[in-house]
Amino acid sequence: MKEKLDKELMALVMKKHRPALEELYDRHIKLIYGFIFKFTNGNADKTKEIVQLVFLKLWTTKSSYNSEKGHFVSWLLTVTRNVCVDYVRKDSVHIRNNKQMDMSHPIDIEDPNNDIENGLLYSEIANAKSKLSKPQKRLIDLLYWKGYSLTEIAKIENEPVGTIKSRLHQSLKLLKKYLEVGGL
Repeated sequence: MKEKLDKELMALVMKKHRPALEELYDRHIKLIYGFIFKFTNGNADKTKEIVQLVFLKLWTTKSSYNSEKGHFVSWLLTVTRNVCVDYVRKDSVHIRNNKQMDMSHPIDIEDPNNDIENGLLYSEIANAKSKLSKPQKRLIDLLYWKGYSLTEIAKIENEPVGTIKSRLHQSLKLLKKYLEVGGL
């Protein structure tokens, strides 16, 4: 197995060849673990859980790696990132649902002053955001409020990811400028 290329191993994994998956694991576990460890802000338990999900995804996936589209490591990191994002989304929904269902803990009552401050901050941001163009507002909404990744937005907008990143950079720069001007 050690003499085989990653793409050959992945082709064997698609045929449910377990030693091929073990070889890919041995080759890339340090990279995957390190990536996920950073993503989870150093939470070792979540990291181990997500590592399992990544290799389970490789084992069960029906979409195969295409070497003409890029390096295997890039593809593997993309799969890892998607698994991480899915995990965080499911985890946040689970935590939110548990908070709603758990009546044994006292309900936190927020300080009304925080509500006022939050309202003012929200108002400032909404005011600054209203000065952006419609596509810039849409991009910020898709990324920050609806939780789409840059790649997903690129597919939605039918644009390259680099173009979306550039637009996001310009949008955030303008938003910052409008927030600074509005705060004077």
